[in-house]
Amino acid sequence: MSSIHVRLPDGSTQPVEPGTRPIDIARSISPRLADAAVVARVNGQLYDLTRPLEQDADLQILTTKDRESLDVYRHSTAHLLAAAVLELFPETKLGIGPPIENGFYYDFDRPTAFSQEDLEKIEKRMWEIQARDLPFERVLTPKEEGLRKYSDAWMKCELISERAGEVFSEYTLGPHFIDFCRGPHLPSTSKIKAFKLLSIAGAYWKGDEHNKQLQRIYGTAFFTKKELEEHLARLEEAKKRDHRKLGQELDLFSIQELAGPGLIFFHPKGGIVRKLIEDWMRDQYLKRGYSLVYTPHIVRRKLFEVSGHANFYGDNMFAPMKLDDAEYQPKPMNCPGHILIYADKQRSYRELPVRLGELGTVYRYERSGVMHGLMRVRGFTQDDAHIFCTPEQIEQEVIACLEFAFDTLKTFGFLDCEAELSTWDNGASGKYDGTADQWQLAENALKRAAERVNLKIKVMTDEAAFYGPKIDVKLVDAIGRLWQLSTVQFDFTLPRRFGLEYIGEDGKAHQPLMVHRALYGSIERFFGILLEHYAGAFPVWLAPVQAAVLPITDRQLEYARQVKERLEAAGIRATLDDRNEKVNLKIREAQLQKVPFMLVVGDREAEAGQVAVRNRKHGDQGAKPLEGFLTDIRKLIDTKAVEE
Repeated sequence: MSSIHVRLPDGSTQPVEPGTRPIDIARSISPRLADAAVVARVNGQLYDLTRPLEQDADLQILTTKDRESLDVYRHSTAHLLAAAVLELFPETKLGIGPPIENGFYYDFDRPTAFSQEDLEKIEKRMWEIQARDLPFERVLTPKEEGLRKYSDAWMKCELISERAGEVFSEYTLGPHFIDFCRGPHLPSTSKIKAFKLLSIAGAYWKGDEHNKQLQRIYGTAFFTKKELEEHLARLEEAKKRDHRKLGQELDLFSIQELAGPGLIFFHPKGGIVRKLIEDWMRDQYLKRGYSLVYTPHIVRRKLFEVSGHANFYGDNMFAPMKLDDAEYQPKPMNCPGHILIYADKQRSYRELPVRLGELGTVYRYERSGVMHGLMRVRGFTQDDAHIFCTPEQIEQEVIACLEFAFDTLKTFGFLDCEAELSTWDNGASGKYDGTADQWQLAENALKRAAERVNLKIKVMTDEAAFYGPKIDVKLVDAIGRLWQLSTVQFDFTLPRRFGLEYIGEDGKAHQPLMVHRALYGSIERFFGILLEHYAGAFPVWLAPVQAAVLPITDRQLEYARQVKERLEAAGIRATLDDRNEKVNLKIREAQLQKVPFMLVVGDREAEAGQVAVRNRKHGDQGAKPLEGFLTDIRKLIDTKAVEE
């Protein structure tokens, strides 16, 4: 049989026999490359290193340096988990086990709930299987044969019926484990060096609460033990910073069972922080040429039929309610309301750009299993703005939006970010609205705007919204996590659907360009991110209580009250702890409440008109004149300093 030709990334071509495996080619290049190899890319698709090549191919050997390799590594570890579960609990039925960000999971159907002790046994068995150096072997199976083989495994039968072709792939792991899977996988279990099982949770089959509830085991895996230990340390730190825990401890917000899940109640202290966040944004709107608007929380459903949300977004909308004249709907988006304001009168090109901004509360139906504290809720407030402008203005408007986003990040203490430009598929799928000319105009405007503000962007092909391309900005928090925050999005659809116009310099009607823009994303989620970023110790300007006055004995109560009054007169949010308790207890409790400054007053301070200043981070700072302390703290507040 004639040779086939394999082209390598350096442009060279190797003739090899049909059936040669990528791992064989890796060994011929370098033993070190073969040892580091994880998976192969063949003609753009990921292949097992042991899968034979049968025709000419472009080949790339991926190692631990390639991002796709980690997903394959984690997927293989998920299979290792499933094999261990079946060895220990053979009555278990298998669901799915994909890699996810920072790890993997596997869903199981088992009549008995897994316990923490079971988790430890499973992880121990995983290491035993890993040590057997079992190969992940790919097997091709006819669909009908597969359905018969999995007849007692209801989830696998369902998946094969829905997803498998006439012949599908399975993967074995030793003589007793086989699973319907597209792969690819590692060559063998010995390649898996570092993993940890983390938790057990409930999960509905296919994420639908109408389906059976399964047991999901989460785990994580890394190429090295050091990476795993660093990740586990970050997880421990994340637990300490969990906004749900801090929100309760600091009395900031709650979710009330009687009112319903996914609906947030901000308590007085949380209300102060939220007000400061909102006030800063509204002030910035006015400084940057936005007009503040307010739109209703509930409107006729017809509005969302015109906008297309009823069709494209219906599953995420609350059910409509019948009133006197029509069906009404809680709004899931603010944009249709802003469009109605724009369209309420004829516009001239001289008025453009029109920038309409609102901190508008919206309501979206989220499944009960995906809600998460402040991060995923059913009612939330967006710092939403929509810009209507001419083609000539669009690039500068995008630049202004990006600069606004950077200023927002900096103000709240986020010093690092990443950005992605999501583009279309050049019309190949037909799922995107707008013409090729519109997409080219929009994508080029976003690219040039990013270049002009020195923003490095990662291009995400075929990940745009159906109505236009977008730039998403992701902040990096104090422990290195990425959070999706600001977004700048083009929209070709809504201006057309609503027949928006402006009268151009030529006296003719033209369709404006429209930009969606949110910087916090949602107030609730941004609040949660801030809370975790600062571990509850908000910067002084955001702290709900900025100073606590702590008299040592009752003799100083009158002076302590005067100190509190002077602080409040200077615009400082202060409390007075006048309990008949030891001052050390008062200090400890103020410290636990993350109060930036504790002002201890005894006889000496009362006589001298001073306060003994204690900082929550730096401890005792000695006695200072009250007016001197006021000068210092006002500077921190007025400059919105993030360090004390």
